Amino acid sequence: MKKDKPFDKSVYRSLILITQFGINMIVPIAMMTALGIYLDGRFDTSYLTIVLFFVGAIAGGQNVYRMAKRVYDTPDNATKKETGNRDEGSRDSEKNQ
Repeated sequence: MKKDKPFDKSVYRSLILITQFGINMIVPIAMMTALGIYLDGRFDTSYLTIVLFFVGAIAGGQNVYRMAKRVYDTPDNATKKETGNRDEGSRDSEKNQ
């Protein structure tokens, strides 16, 4: 049986976006922590894991920020911003005339 309602994909898109945020945060942290553990064992130190963990956290945060910015600055939003700026500019030019 088919549903009469059109299929809404927005929930799935939101879940995929949340999953991508998590992956973009976890992967750099895990990789840098693993590298820190390896280097601590190799050079007999005890601080590289902590330092590289924070480097991975910063890198993951940058990844999430860039992704969120890309999602927010979709062509639809850019068009609305441009249209809004043109409307304001045309109003200002009308006032000056």
